[in-house]
Parts: sequence; structure tokens; C-alpha cells
Amino acid sequence: MFDQILNVVKEQMGNNPEASAAIPAEKADDVHKEVANHIEQGIKGQASSSGGIGGLLSSLTGAAGSGNPLTGAIEGGLVSSLGSKFGLPPAVTGAIAGALPGILMKFATKANDPNDKSVNLESITKSLGGGGGIAGGLGNILGKF
Repeated sequence: MFDQILNVVKEQMGNNPEASAAIPAEKADDVHKEVANHIEQGIKGQASSSGGIGGLLSSLTGAAGSGNPLTGAIEGGLVSSLGSKFGLPPAVTGAIAGALPGILMKFATKANDPNDKSVNLESITKSLGGGGGIAGGLGNILGKF
């Protein structure tokens, strides 16, 4: 799941001039990995309390709204981490945090799109401890309804 999130982070940050311009070029790869790591940890935490993969994807889709608990949970730790690990100033960490809702929504959109193979629901389910196989596949299908 981490690689799938990392790809979405890189894509979305590249499409967000404010956020991408704020990251020093020599730190971009490490910053992208840090953002992806915080998103992955936030998703794993949210999955257990949101009713499985279907509830999780619904929560991710709603992450663009203000006050979303998942976005807030990820944002707080991420801003602190980016500042302490990379010495990024608040203006830069704020720009990156501002990109989070779009990243989460894009990840959910890709996960819900059966024609988009870049985000694989089975690997997400396995990462979340859901196994996969027939039961995991059935859970994925039912979770979409």
C-alpha cells in the first residue's frame, strides 16, 4: 500500500504548484516518502474505526471537507515531522498539509475506480490486515455498496 500512496503523493504534489515549489529539490523524495508514511499510518488507524475498507474509502473521499478527522490526524503529525526531520519552515509545511485533502481524495478515487489499476484494493486490504483472497475480495466488493 505504501508504494501506491507514494505514487499518488508524487503525482498530486507535482500537480500542486504551491506545495511542490515549497519543497527544496534535494529533499523532495524524502519529503514525499514522509508524507506517504503519515498517510499510510493514518489510513491504517482509520480503517479499524471506520467499518472496513468501504467505510475507509468513504472517509477518504470526504477528506476534502473541512474538519475531516482523518485529515486532521495526519496533518498534525506530518507538519511536526516535516519541521523536525527536514527543517522545513511553517510556510512550507503548511503548503504540504494543504495538499493532503487532495491526495486523500485522489487515492480514494483511484481505489474506487475498477479501471484504474494503479491502486489495488486487494493489496490495501492485505496491508490493513484483511487477508485478501475470496473473503477479502468479497469484502472489497460489498464495501463499495
